[in-house]
Amino acid sequence: MRPGSGRGAPRDRRPDQHLLVLAGGGHSHALLLRRWMLQPRLKPARTAVVLVNRRSTALYSGLVPALVAGLVPEADCAIDLRELCRCAGVAFLQAEITGLDPSAGTLLLQGRPPLRYSALSLDVGAQTAPGAAAPAQPVKPLEPFLAWLQRRLESQSSQPPLAIRGGGAAAVELALALRARGLRPRLLLRSRALHLGSPAAQGRAEALLARRGISVERAVAPGAVADLACTGSVAPPWLAASGLPVDGATCRVLCEPTLQVQGHPQLFASGDCALVASAPRPPSGVWAVRAAPLLAHNLRRQLEGRGRRLRPWRPQRLALQLLGDGGSGTDGRPRALALYGPICVGPSRWIWRWKQRIDRRFMAMFPSPARARRRPALAGAEAPMACRGCAAKLPAQPLEAALRRLAGTAMAPPPQDAAPVLDLPDGGVLLQSVDGFPALVADPWLNARLTTLHACSDLWASGAAVHSLQAVITLPQAAPSLQEEWLLQSLAGVRSVLDPLGAALLGGHSLEGRDGAGLGLSLSVNGMAPPGRQWGKGPLPEGAVLLLSRPIGSGVLFAAAQAGLADAAWIDAALELMQGNQAPLVPLLAQHGCLACTDVTGFGLLGHLGEMLAPDQALELDAAAVPAMAGALALLERGLASSLAPANARALAALASVGAVQLRHPVDAARQQLLIDPQTCGPLLAALPAAGAEAALAAVRAAGFPQAVLIGRVLSPPLSPLPASPR
Repeated sequence: MRPGSGRGAPRDRRPDQHLLVLAGGGHSHALLLRRWMLQPRLKPARTAVVLVNRRSTALYSGLVPALVAGLVPEADCAIDLRELCRCAGVAFLQAEITGLDPSAGTLLLQGRPPLRYSALSLDVGAQTAPGAAAPAQPVKPLEPFLAWLQRRLESQSSQPPLAIRGGGAAAVELALALRARGLRPRLLLRSRALHLGSPAAQGRAEALLARRGISVERAVAPGAVADLACTGSVAPPWLAASGLPVDGATCRVLCEPTLQVQGHPQLFASGDCALVASAPRPPSGVWAVRAAPLLAHNLRRQLEGRGRRLRPWRPQRLALQLLGDGGSGTDGRPRALALYGPICVGPSRWIWRWKQRIDRRFMAMFPSPARARRRPALAGAEAPMACRGCAAKLPAQPLEAALRRLAGTAMAPPPQDAAPVLDLPDGGVLLQSVDGFPALVADPWLNARLTTLHACSDLWASGAAVHSLQAVITLPQAAPSLQEEWLLQSLAGVRSVLDPLGAALLGGHSLEGRDGAGLGLSLSVNGMAPPGRQWGKGPLPEGAVLLLSRPIGSGVLFAAAQAGLADAAWIDAALELMQGNQAPLVPLLAQHGCLACTDVTGFGLLGHLGEMLAPDQALELDAAAVPAMAGALALLERGLASSLAPANARALAALASVGAVQLRHPVDAARQQLLIDPQTCGPLLAALPAAGAEAALAAVRAAGFPQAVLIGRVLSPPLSPLPASPR
């Protein structure tokens, strides 16, 4: 996949010359991406665009009080940034930003090389101001606070009072939402009154808090103990540490009216982390939303050049605030206050309904996989997608036919995961394998990491430790500076796997794609198996028990992601699982007498299981015990499938009552489809002696593979029951 590719067709198909990095997934950047999604011609010409954010979703601040009050689920408040990027033709990088080097033109990322940019736009939000008071859980960033709240709600049935340090609009709304959730909040003020901008707003908010039974303690000493801190916000400290001009009180980056950072024309900033020096406004989603059209216009003009002047921003002086009570009243019916400068109206139910319409209309502007799945499917709309990763491999039938013809025999050579190339002096064996595929994700570093883990699993399935590899990388046509960046990120992704293993990147070859070809990576991997530990795929001895190291389902999940039908949480969980290193399994399996092993990849579990069996062997399979990745079965039940799944379906013939694979219990169609789903970075499938299978399973789970399971037994008459795996 070409970095920055997606559904939106670029306006200019000539090779890219610039790299625009969007740092942070705040409201301004979300609306910028939406603009490009709807009107791709408005994107800067000949520019690759990357969004970097620590999470794949961004919470919409307007709905957070309703979320805290338990009125809406978190999914209804979350903008799916990965899907939004896909629709806008932008690459998504999930990474923690740690700093910025303006002189070098690089964004610093945790665990990765710095990302070099032609232009950078900052929309990284804010965090709760630390202050000098006793430590308390900060409300911002929101995700850690929401996790803290969930633990608090689950920890005890009788909740003690909850002290909130702060007296602004956010603290008042938070206290009301927590009261609606059944907690007993109280506000701790350092001053004598709430900070709501006008006497009318203060009076109505005080009365509302009193009616809800929320006490307000005034002139509280700085050292008073509090549970939560909602004391205003400051920009992330790394902005000031980077040497950018910032406001002394809030650390917000100082900008010109064009949204360019003062003294840095290639840097732009918006949202809560930015402050227009000539027209300062408090941090608010209102101004972040209003800044988006101007940001889009000025970024395009800056990157396309042509000598055109950038437009200045003239922000409105006041912003409307709608403060909800979350339904904390005795009747449980939510109400809200409306604040605009000195004017305050409410609390009223109609204002709450107005607020909900505004918030839900905002969220409806962004693509939602959950909403997409609820729409009636059009005929042919959910045909198998042209998939990437290992699902892009050649189907088994033409591969076997070509190998038979090459060998001049009626049967293809028996498949193995790695080939022995040299007997070592100590009695061990040097093994070699090759693997690769078109990019599964738009992030070059992550794609290279996944490809390397996938390629190394052939060596691990053969009982070997990875020694070294060579890489062949295909890069899109682009300016040399962009190709340098993609190559650096790709090689660093390869090294992120090799370095912990003590393995070497020996070298390789680079290519430039033609006819729009995107990023691709192929690897030749070398490994060493110690004496007596070179495992083949089979055939398997009678009575051997099969262990599967982790769940499957990546094929249908990424097929659905390409169609905009996979929830962000499903893809997040899949990527986290797929990045797990399975090298620790090799000595564990050897210790427990591993008899044979393979890795489950493009041909699916049934296809690779068939490669382990001799033609006259049969196996009992507990298909119901096979673990599925989150969301995989739901998508299979809907009828989605990877583009390789139809070719893999021939393996289902083995499930016939007289076939090589006998099901321990009948399973539905979705579970049968799971068995042929092609996998990228799939699990190891190991054959173990029956006597030690339970001990091996316990050891594998203890080693960091908690979803490992025993799924089958090679049949030997009379049939004995399969050991039950704890689930």
